[in-house]
Amino acid sequence: MSLRRSNRLSVASSVKEDLTNVPTPPKIANTSRKRKSAPQESMESLANGNDTGPSTPKRKKASMPILPPVTPTPAAIGLMSAPLKGMPAASRVNRLAAPDGTNATLLTPETHSVIAAKPLDEVSPTKASNAKTTANILGDALAHLIKVEPKMKPIIDKHPCKVFSPAGLAEEVDPFNSLVSGIISQQAGAAAKSIKAKFVGLFNSDSLFPTPSQVCAIDIPTLRTAGLSQRKAEYVHGLAEKFNSGELTTSMLFNAPYEEVFEELIKVRGLGKWSVEMFACFSLKRMDVFSTGDLGVQRGMAAFKGRDVAKLKNGKGKWKYMSEKEMEEMAENFRPYRSVFMWYMWRVEDVDISSFDQYN
Repeated sequence: MSLRRSNRLSVASSVKEDLTNVPTPPKIANTSRKRKSAPQESMESLANGNDTGPSTPKRKKASMPILPPVTPTPAAIGLMSAPLKGMPAASRVNRLAAPDGTNATLLTPETHSVIAAKPLDEVSPTKASNAKTTANILGDALAHLIKVEPKMKPIIDKHPCKVFSPAGLAEEVDPFNSLVSGIISQQAGAAAKSIKAKFVGLFNSDSLFPTPSQVCAIDIPTLRTAGLSQRKAEYVHGLAEKFNSGELTTSMLFNAPYEEVFEELIKVRGLGKWSVEMFACFSLKRMDVFSTGDLGVQRGMAAFKGRDVAKLKNGKGKWKYMSEKEMEEMAENFRPYRSVFMWYMWRVEDVDISSFDQYN
């Protein structure tokens, strides 16, 4: 064996020994100008501290953990469901309610006319005695959830659901405001509130949200000065045109079946499936909406079933805690109050899951 080859083997052996016994071994000078083989390059990378895993040549280079994508949650729809500014406080009137209908009090974007269900005191005594109303529909929903699955009780006890409470159903909602706010919140994250304020400031100094006709009257470059991207400015302008032309109306959003509402809104550029579902749930206050596309709901449902959600499955680049089919089958049992069920699934992990054992 030549002296040069002997020296190379000695160096490689030394590197291997250093990697096994020393966390950060000293750099080793090259003894040859020839290109290093892949094993040598890997060992030198480890020796130089470039690997994040344990310093052993027998393991593959550890990759940084991939975090799950940011998932929409109730916190993310804060702008969409924020109370109207600059408007008189709504009086709480006990009105008729329905799980499959719009239970919110809606305002027309241009005139702020009220569109709402009939007050209970205007209903005949015969019908009123058994009617679901804004005062009792949440209680009926919670009783149904617990009847279907008693393990819901500790979550319900810990988290009052304001969205569908009598106070929540009394809030007045401008659907144009809600949908524009949803588009803005898609872009900006933490900055969304500031961008919305600048957007409103383009039209009013008194913080009143602009009407569709006001938005149509200015161009997209002006909208962009509020901080909107080119695409979001186009989405907002296009939505305003649909309301201004009468293609979208508050009356339709209030009276039409959910399937029709969904089909009309999904046609609007900038409104995806999740955005429409969240609008129907949190703004229209429809109580039988369910979203399989929300990772937070998916995670909560998996945790509710007792799965270890810390062990995330990553199949072909898609994060999955539960299949859509399984989610739909599980949620089906909670009709006609799947919106309420979904709201509580976001909060499952805030509750000590061991408390579920007493309901088994």
